[in-house]
Amino acid sequence: MALDIRTILDAVESHALASGYFAAVNGHEPKSPPTNGITCAVWVEQIGPARGGSGLNQTSARLALYVRLYSALVQQPADAIDPNLMTALDALMSAYSGDFELGGLVRQVDLLGIYGDPLSARAGYLMESGAEYRVLTITLPLIVNDLWNQEA
Repeated sequence: MALDIRTILDAVESHALASGYFAAVNGHEPKSPPTNGITCAVWVEQIGPARGGSGLNQTSARLALYVRLYSALVQQPADAIDPNLMTALDALMSAYSGDFELGGLVRQVDLLGIYGDPLSARAGYLMESGAEYRVLTITLPLIVNDLWNQEA
């Protein structure tokens, strides 16, 4: 079986688009700062065997994606930046919990971290193209069944 990464990324991007919270959803990090609203970007962070989750002759994988939410740091009212980001984050976390198998594309979203780090988000700041963003970066761990054959 081959990793259908484009379809998996499309499904994650679709959750973001369906939420209605984002001015833009990208399959890559933006090259310029968002000017209004919140931007979402999705990309691959890490892939490797799902330790303890593979069969005797096939290896299942843990595919971790980053889903980053960006908001311009210089906007008014400044007190609304974090609440707006957290509202969008909450919608995505709910979507990942509710669509546990991404429509059947993966075995599961590893919500509690059975195979590594769990679904989580970290807040921070990012400087890009001379502008500073407020960001929330979600680690979205996905378990993909029987991805690689084990041969003797």
